[in-house]
Amino acid sequence: MPDLTDKQTFSDEDALDFHRYPAPGKISMAPIKPMATQRDLSLAYSPGVAVPVLAIAADIDKAYDYTSKGNLVAVISNGTAILGLGNLGHMASKPVMEGKSVLFKRFADVDSFDVEVKTTDPDEFITVVKNIGDTWGGINLEDIKSPECFEIESQLQDLLDIPVFHDDQHGTAIISTAGLINACHIAGKKLEDVKVVLAGAGAAGLSSIGLMKAAGVRHENTVIVDRDGVVYRGRDHVDQWKAAHATDTHLRTLEEAMVGADVVIGLSAKGAITKEMVASMAPRPIIFAMANPDPEITPEDVLSVRSDAIIATGRSDYPNQVNNVLGFPYIFRGALDVRARRVNHEMKVACAEALAALAREDVPDEVAAAYRGRKLKFGPDYIIPTPFDPRLIWFIPPFVAQAAMDTGVARKPIEDMDAYRASLRSRLDPSAALMQNISGAVRAAPNKRVVFAEGEETAVIRAAWGFKQAELGTPILIGREELIRKNAAEAGLNFDEMDIQIVNARVSEHNVDYTDWLYERLQRRGYLKRDVQRMINQDRNYFAAAMCARGQADCMVTGVTRNFNMVLKEVRRVLDVKERMIGLSILLAKGRTLFVADTSIHELPNAEELAEIAIQAAETVRKLGKTPRVAFLSYSTFGNPPGDRGEKVREAIRILDQRGCDFEYEGEMPPELALDPEARAAYPFMRLSGHANVLVMPAIHSAAISTRLVQQLGGATVIGPLLVGLEKSVQIVSLGASVSEIITAATFAAYEEGADVEE
Repeated sequence: MPDLTDKQTFSDEDALDFHRYPAPGKISMAPIKPMATQRDLSLAYSPGVAVPVLAIAADIDKAYDYTSKGNLVAVISNGTAILGLGNLGHMASKPVMEGKSVLFKRFADVDSFDVEVKTTDPDEFITVVKNIGDTWGGINLEDIKSPECFEIESQLQDLLDIPVFHDDQHGTAIISTAGLINACHIAGKKLEDVKVVLAGAGAAGLSSIGLMKAAGVRHENTVIVDRDGVVYRGRDHVDQWKAAHATDTHLRTLEEAMVGADVVIGLSAKGAITKEMVASMAPRPIIFAMANPDPEITPEDVLSVRSDAIIATGRSDYPNQVNNVLGFPYIFRGALDVRARRVNHEMKVACAEALAALAREDVPDEVAAAYRGRKLKFGPDYIIPTPFDPRLIWFIPPFVAQAAMDTGVARKPIEDMDAYRASLRSRLDPSAALMQNISGAVRAAPNKRVVFAEGEETAVIRAAWGFKQAELGTPILIGREELIRKNAAEAGLNFDEMDIQIVNARVSEHNVDYTDWLYERLQRRGYLKRDVQRMINQDRNYFAAAMCARGQADCMVTGVTRNFNMVLKEVRRVLDVKERMIGLSILLAKGRTLFVADTSIHELPNAEELAEIAIQAAETVRKLGKTPRVAFLSYSTFGNPPGDRGEKVREAIRILDQRGCDFEYEGEMPPELALDPEARAAYPFMRLSGHANVLVMPAIHSAAISTRLVQQLGGATVIGPLLVGLEKSVQIVSLGASVSEIITAATFAAYEEGADVEE
């Protein structure tokens, strides 16, 4: 496997497991119409489908009304230039294309699937795509080598009546142009005056310089440099795409071109730009070193010679990342929503200017939290919005759509732009952003020390490493150092570089203190001191919990090798419950986030316990940044049919009424009333203002079975059950938990110990 980057936050095995389990790949299809009855089938297929077939035959544009075409994009590649890895074949590109499809859905709610074309011949590729192109509302070309990509895109734009967009060219161009607009603003320079040098005349470079010219940079102020030197007028063996950007100049090398230059756009290779070149540039130089995974020159090297420089790279571990995900989802969202025939220069410039304008806006706290608590404010270190800014979905597409309308390529103009922005806001997927917000809050809070109790397990070692690399806190592994190092090496991890603390319970300097403290706690519960000594020496759950109780750690994660109930009993002997303890599972399903309680603690809760469960769940959900709306689920609907369990729920409601709780709650009811406000017509007295997001189950078996059933059927992603209410946060994963599940549990453990998520 190639060495992708020295700051990679996962192992090769993690990447393979992610793509292999629980099912191969990253995408699947889900029907959006019911298929439950014979009538459904008749409408969806024969004979009902004949009606839209005839309508489309009479008017081909009706395909937008009666099929998914209007929200469907194809990601198409032949694998000739995969992620900078080169020509590895069309099937090797499939993981990348699937990933692009996932990003379309995640960031702009655009449905997408991938097509890998088995040819390296441009004419054959064009013929294939031309003949299948009408299937989609737009086509995103990806990872096609230069210069063939220019001809392929150009011809397909002429042959098809839908947007065709080569993201490797234009995505980078849009984001870098947005960055240049703002960098010039900060540096006090005008686009029409700056002297720009392009280092790297490939697809992304030529498209970037072209869009920068469209935005205001003057042609005569640009110099293009490829591997053979400056592209000047009259140079031999220059293709038509480079020749279009050639200028009359005496300059012949990159070193010469950068003397006095205001801007250098790097899209070439590591080390292409030197400190000496940077030192020769004009005052307040703008340096976009965007080669991946390693830039042409590091920001550290730039700043060592030019403290006045404004710098951007293609990497996420430096400020000002030029990331294509800021562009292509929103370009297509705007283009699809007006049924555009193409993506033209005006639409790309509009996207770049919108991105630049958004970066100048005040940044919401949740965005800052997602970036290690760094307060993002327009300036040299923040000239481009961050990919997880929730405003992107409703801020950028309207500008793209308006440009399409203004230039006459829109089939369906938007009449009410304010209403359009409101509709875009509703496309945000709250479930997709949940873990981002949680992780951001953990990074922003004071660093937490998380004990990984089963530290000798390979999955736990990998999780601790990933947790540390993601800067989520300080992991501590409990176990024998020799075995941990051996298992880490077998997993391909260099433990000396991990810098993770290992604690062997048997030889710890805190052993005596933990034993004395725990014996005092348990001596009247039938435990002898030698029993407690054995527990501390030999059982890592007791030792890890004691570390938390005695202040050597903040929280812990365990459960990989033992069942939940056994672990909980051990931990409860060491740690107290603050007020109440519950198990809370999180269901991420169909664009909504649901919280289910109690999924692990109370077997058959009475009315008082049900009320307490609701209060604890509501408090936790509010801390997670959501407004709780609690529904008590039951087989009974407000007393019909009657029964003992239903009566306990009704009593719980009365208890909450008496307490005057400050959150919405209602019950007892079946799931359809909880989740669908339109189903409540027969119950006008219901107090929930919208769909419930906290579901309190009448018993542990209904809670556990329902969440596991939904997960097994593939209807939702389930996180948890999370343990809430102990004096120190302890998260217990399931037996044999994956690396990702362990990291998620550790993140929640750190979060509960002191991070808050703003709604």
